[in-house]
Parts: sequence; C-alpha cells; structure tokens
Amino acid sequence: MTDLLFDGRSFRAFLFDMDGTLLSSIASAERVWTRWAAQYGVEASRFLPTMHGVRAIDTIAGLAIPGVDPVVEAEKLTLMEMEDLGGIEPIGGVEAFLAALPAHRWAIVTSAPRALALRRLGAIGLVPPAVLVAAEDVSAGKPHPDPYLLAASRLGVKPEDCLVFEDAEAGIRSGEAAGAGVLVITATHQHVLKTPNPAVPDYHAVALRPAAGDSFYLGRQPG
Repeated sequence: MTDLLFDGRSFRAFLFDMDGTLLSSIASAERVWTRWAAQYGVEASRFLPTMHGVRAIDTIAGLAIPGVDPVVEAEKLTLMEMEDLGGIEPIGGVEAFLAALPAHRWAIVTSAPRALALRRLGAIGLVPPAVLVAAEDVSAGKPHPDPYLLAASRLGVKPEDCLVFEDAEAGIRSGEAAGAGVLVITATHQHVLKTPNPAVPDYHAVALRPAAGDSFYLGRQPG
C-alpha cells in the first residue's frame, strides 16, 4: 500500500460521523423532516440540502418559524425519526474497517441525539464504541470544533493525532477546526462536494497500515 491518503501523516485515533459516514439514513431523515415541515407550511427544500450533519435544534432555530420552540420540536423530531428506520443501511465495507481498529482508538461523533443514534446503529447491527459524542453532549455542535475536541479528549489523544471521517460540510468544517485530519466519505453524495480533503466512495477503498508506535497510516486499497 504505497498510495497514502495523507503523505507522512499517521493517526492514533479515528473519529466517525454517523449519518452518511457509517450508515445511510438520508431517506428516513428526509421523510420525517418533510412531514414535520408540512405541519408548519414550510417547504422542505428550504433546509434539506443543509440539515445533514447539523443538530436538529440548530436547523429548527435557523428556520425562525413563529411560535415554534426549537427544543420542543427537536424532541418531537427525534421521536418521529426513532420510529422510521426504513431504508437505513451500512456504508460499504464499514463493518470490516471498524473491526480492524483497536476498540479504544475510535469514537462516533454525531449530531443526532444519543437515543436516535443508538437506534440507527442497532438497525444495522453495529455495536457502538465506548466513546459516543451525541448532540446533547455539547453546547455548540458542528460546524464548531467542540464535538470532535470532546471525542479526542475522551479517547485521551490530541486532536491533531486524530482522523475524522465525514460526509457533510458542517462536519468537515468541525473536524478541520479541531485540527484533525479529515477524510470525506462520498457514498451518499449526489453532487460533488468541494473540499481540499481526500475523498473515497466507501470503506472498501481504504486500508490501514501500522506506523511507528501505536499509530496507523491510511492508504487507498489497491485495485
């Protein structure tokens, strides 16, 4: 494996966004959000392109719907999403890739509430790692660096020694702001996302190689 995705840079820990990165829940999420928006006469096209990777409470607050409490509505949406798990699937190759990682060196960092994250992970049979940073764990969600900084701290590693796996612009900006390396997973992308970070379609395309100490290089899978 000579085609390294990050020339000369190795990583001690791996931080994964969930939706669009470990699993695809786009169909489920957009169904629920479209139904919710219709209750308030809001066109879903106003926010569907930008809601992915962002906490529900932040998306709702940004809509500024008169008389709507973002906290209350975010809780309603969480319950609706927990009941709609149809079409949720793992991103290609994710199970084998995660199995190759040391259990204490990877975390999930999601903008979803913890209860919803656990439901979606359960839907694809993925056991969550010891460190799972969810929406309620931070006061400032993505694109702020706080979620990834917290995950690195809980793993006991420096942010700059971490590699973030992301699919959405808000999450990419969050990982960059934290000082981590960022790899973009494009499995669910319908349009090219402009980013200077390396990108791969899924986990079949990448492979780990041991580096000095307890670190790893990440390279493209040959063939």
